[in-house]
Amino acid sequence: MAETILVLNAGSSSIKFELFDIGPEDRLASRFSGQIEGIGVRPRLVAASRSGERLVDRTLALENAADVETAMTVVETWLGETLDAAPIAVGHRVVHGGPVHAAPVVVDERVLATLETFVPLAPLHQPNNLAPIRSLFRRRPELLQIACFDTAFHRGHPELADRFAIPEALWEEGIRRYGFHGLSYEYIAAKLPEIAPELAPGKVIVAHLGSGCSMCALRAGRSVESTMGFTALDGLPMGTRPGQLDAGVVLHLLTAKAMAPVALQHFLYHECGLKGLSGISNDVRVLLASADPRAKRALDFFTYKIAQMTGWLAAALEGLDGFVFTAGIGENSATIREAVAHRLAWLGVKLDPHANAVHGPLISAPESRIRVYVVPTDEELMIARHTLALLRRRPTGEPA
Repeated sequence: MAETILVLNAGSSSIKFELFDIGPEDRLASRFSGQIEGIGVRPRLVAASRSGERLVDRTLALENAADVETAMTVVETWLGETLDAAPIAVGHRVVHGGPVHAAPVVVDERVLATLETFVPLAPLHQPNNLAPIRSLFRRRPELLQIACFDTAFHRGHPELADRFAIPEALWEEGIRRYGFHGLSYEYIAAKLPEIAPELAPGKVIVAHLGSGCSMCALRAGRSVESTMGFTALDGLPMGTRPGQLDAGVVLHLLTAKAMAPVALQHFLYHECGLKGLSGISNDVRVLLASADPRAKRALDFFTYKIAQMTGWLAAALEGLDGFVFTAGIGENSATIREAVAHRLAWLGVKLDPHANAVHGPLISAPESRIRVYVVPTDEELMIARHTLALLRRRPTGEPA
C-alpha cells in the first residue's frame, strides 16, 4: 500500500480534502477528493475517486456539522473507515503567514499560537484554516501537520511593492502588503513551462477569479506584485468583499454612521462586493442570468476593475507578454473572459471566440499581441508537493 498525504483546505462553510498517493520518485497522484459542504446550514459529505467513482454522498444532521470543528470529526471518522493506513502527513492551506512565515512549516503548539495572532488580518479564513489543525492535535497528536501559506509566494516582492506610505515603525510591526492566493499562483507558475513555454520566462499577469479574487504579476515565474495587500479585502471586487476602498470610507462608517468595529468587519467581508453592488447575489452565474440592470452594473464594474488592475500590474512588470485566467470564474465563464478581453483591446488582446467557448487552454487569436490562456489551478496538489518536500527535508528520526 502506497504512503499517502492528506490535504485539508477549510473555509467558512466547507472542508475540502484530497488524498494523494506517493509513487515512485515521489510522484503524487490523487486517490480521491471530497468535501463537507454547507457547514452550519445543510451539511453534506461527498467524495469521489480520481476516476469519478462516487465514494460517499451523505446528508448530515446539522448538529454533526454545525461548525468547521464538528465537521472535521465527520471527515476524520470517514477517512478512518475508508483508509487502510493513516497518511504520513497532513498539509493545510493557511491564508496568512504574517511577517514570520515565508515558507511551509511543521506546525506545533508554538507555531499554532503565532498563526492565531494573524486571525484579525484574515478573519474570514484564518480561524477556519486553523480549526482542523487544532482538532487533529487533540485527536491524532502523532500526525505530522504542515501549514502552507497563501502569502508565502509573494514574500520575494521588491520592498517598494510591499510598503504603504506610513511611518517606518508600522512597517517594522508587520503592517505591509502581503498578497494572497499564493498557492494558486505558485501552481500556475509551475504549470506554465508545460502549457506555454514561450510565456514562462516572460511577463505574465494571472487573474485568480473566484469567490475571492486577486491578480498577480509574474516575471519569470516569480511574483513581483499582487492586487491584494495587508488583508484579503484589497484589490478587485469579490463576491462579498469590496476590494480597493478609500480608507476615508471606513473612517466615515466608524464616525458618521457610528458603526461598531465588529459590525464594520462583518459588513466589509460579507455585505459588499458583487453582492452589495448588485443587491441580488454574490454569484456571477446568477448575475449573468439576471435581466436586472443592477446585475449588469455589478459585472461591468467587476470587469472594469480587472482591466484597470491589468494596467497597474503591467506597469509593475514594465511590459506584458501573457495573461492567464484561473479559479472558478476565470476557468468557467467565457462571458467574463470575453468582457475582460474587450476592455484590454487597447493592449492588443484579441480572443478566438471558439477557443474561449471551449475554455482553451490558449484562447487568444493568432493575431493577438498578448497571448491569453485558461489554466485550471490546483491548490491542493501544490499543498501536497510542499508537504512532501518538507517531509523529505526533515532529519531522520526527528519527532513530529
